Amino acid sequence: MRILVLSHMYPKPYNPVYGIFIHHQVKELVNRGCEAVVLSPVRYAPFPLYLLDKKWRGYRQTPTSGTVEGIPVYYPRYLSFPFNLGGHRSGYRLASGAADLVARIYVDFKFDLIHAHVALPSGYAALLLKEKYPVPVVVTIHGVDLQSTIHRNQKSRAAVGTVIAKADHIVTVSNKLRRIAVDSFGHEDKITTIANGIFPLVFPEQGGPPHQKIMLSVSNLIKSKGIDLNLKALAALKDRYPGLLYRIVGAGPDRERLQKIVKELNLEERVQFLGSLPNREAVQEMSKADVFSLPSWREGFGVVYIEALSQGRPVIACRGEGIEDVIEHGENGLLVEPQDVGSLTEALDYLLTHREEADRIGASGQKKVLAHYTWAKNVEKTRALYRRLLGSG
Repeated sequence: MRILVLSHMYPKPYNPVYGIFIHHQVKELVNRGCEAVVLSPVRYAPFPLYLLDKKWRGYRQTPTSGTVEGIPVYYPRYLSFPFNLGGHRSGYRLASGAADLVARIYVDFKFDLIHAHVALPSGYAALLLKEKYPVPVVVTIHGVDLQSTIHRNQKSRAAVGTVIAKADHIVTVSNKLRRIAVDSFGHEDKITTIANGIFPLVFPEQGGPPHQKIMLSVSNLIKSKGIDLNLKALAALKDRYPGLLYRIVGAGPDRERLQKIVKELNLEERVQFLGSLPNREAVQEMSKADVFSLPSWREGFGVVYIEALSQGRPVIACRGEGIEDVIEHGENGLLVEPQDVGSLTEALDYLLTHREEADRIGASGQKKVLAHYTWAKNVEKTRALYRRLLGSG
């Protein structure tokens, strides 16, 4: 099978961990015998935008093509406006910007199927490309389409609805997202949940000072991830656990606000901002932590949770989010109420106080993830879907 992957979320020189989970799926598809070419569209960054903003400068400096671990990746430019103005038309602009490139690729790589990630812009663009290349279109929805875009305005909601109606199949990465999609747009018979996965990684054990306990989070630094809630829980427990250290992996627009909270709560000696790390290094940080806590209240699935679970770490997440497909409260993780510092503090206190129970919960989570949430399991289901759509199985 030859797969054309269309996703603006994909590792790029200015952000090598962006969409790393999509690259991992593509990598496993290739390992399992598929051929793949990736189109990862980049916003056109004209003067003066690239002079005013680091993000837009990164867009401009991205090459037109390259490889990521041997996977050929093309970075076509498309017109996109700041603050997502006219976002409902982004699929049209992407299809227009990529049309000539796709035609050149098709000469030597006659793809059998297009797999787009997120409905807007990539899913909509894939439907427009299908008008010239009549192959099945699969669209994976990771969260933002159904948790943010459809609430932006009626035109954006209608555009997402069009993708769900016209794609050959929709994949959601959690049952939470599937419920939202079905409740909002119907088409239950062609929406399947296939969770993201992990590549199992093993690191040598590294014991820290016996008095030290490490709480860790890994995420983009945006408000909905709940990093500020972790800081407030740490402030409530710092006297009870004088060796408790909070390490924060990630970068994003909320960092300045979070650093201000650290100062206000007198936590400068207890908090470390590590910035964005390569995926392997981030998972290694998980292997050294005592607790992984990410009280995010807008999470489609959350690969970082299963990465932490794969390392045998007890995990704290929020009720009602996509990770409930994996975590059973008290069995292989703890679920707290969204935006509730008291609930979070209680959970963190419990795991730090009950070490044997924390180890049991972590081991249970690790067993479940390694059995059911690897990229091998994901690709097994994904290839079966491809074969069904292509009429070959």
